[in-house]
Amino acid sequence: MSQTPPAAGAPLSARVTAPQRLSHPTHPDVAVWRGATAADIDAVHAVIAAADRVDHPTWVTPREDVADTFALADVDHLTDTVLAFTADGEPVAVGSVMRHPDTSVAVKIHLSGAVHPQWRRRGLGARLMAWQQTRARQMLAACERAVPGEVHVYAHDGDDGTVVLAERAGMVTGRWFTTMERHMSHPIPELGVPEGVTLVGFDAARDEATRHARNDAFRDHWGSFPTPPERWAHFTGGAFLRRDLSTLAVIDGEVAAFCLASVNEDDWVTLGATHSYIDLIGVVRAHRGRRLAPLVITRTLAAIATAGLERAVLDVDTASPTGANSLYEGLGFVATERDRVFVAHF
Repeated sequence: MSQTPPAAGAPLSARVTAPQRLSHPTHPDVAVWRGATAADIDAVHAVIAAADRVDHPTWVTPREDVADTFALADVDHLTDTVLAFTADGEPVAVGSVMRHPDTSVAVKIHLSGAVHPQWRRRGLGARLMAWQQTRARQMLAACERAVPGEVHVYAHDGDDGTVVLAERAGMVTGRWFTTMERHMSHPIPELGVPEGVTLVGFDAARDEATRHARNDAFRDHWGSFPTPPERWAHFTGGAFLRRDLSTLAVIDGEVAAFCLASVNEDDWVTLGATHSYIDLIGVVRAHRGRRLAPLVITRTLAAIATAGLERAVLDVDTASPTGANSLYEGLGFVATERDRVFVAHF
């Protein structure tokens, strides 16, 4: 494991060592450790939701997000997730290891999980992290391609437990992300639309074109990999995306820029305000420099205001190569919280 990306050379299978077999963790407070199936969605969500209320109280993980991962063909929770239960059947911890389906440029593995707050400070998190790290190494060691390997763990600012566990595992902070909010009571700039540019809502007919635009726009963004059709379909066909609040900039029939927004009413209580979350903002590289990002954002902000919502929320890479931070500040967004991504390179 190294703190910087290795040079291309030998395949990952020759660079990463891992045991062929991996046993589930053990802990005196846990009666059963096992893999997860679709029947465990509620158990997984119960642990994550309880942890959310402590680790980042302004937003919660929807049950739908957990369920979606069980529907993905490239995710096997039976082998890549471990659940911990007490003797009376209470779920107290969960950890998952998920490999991004696109391995053309690198093999990226994301570790996620939680320990129920009532069961913390007992060493459960350390057992989970050790198991996840080993499972991640197994995935990397199974790759015969000469590409970099990355393991990522997200930690909300103030989530000291995850920070300690990640650093003990030899991971380093690779990036910071900032949550920004905008109060919709502030006036929204009225921007003129240049000739040749058409602003439209996000309709199903442009679904695939928007996916291609997203992949092009994010090719030079840190940690971003192409989104395959199946993952995109789960996002655009999910319960939260609001096509009426989303905006596309179309030039010569092609999607040149996009601003996609969603609404999860469960988050309204935790944030303390009705709001829309802006999931994706991007401009394809061939059309950068034409001020398309402010156009699609302001149209979406106007739609959010018309819907009667009180705030708009988004997250931004603090070192974005496109200068997104300054753009959002100029449109009235204010930084509120931070998250960091811990990374191990192989």
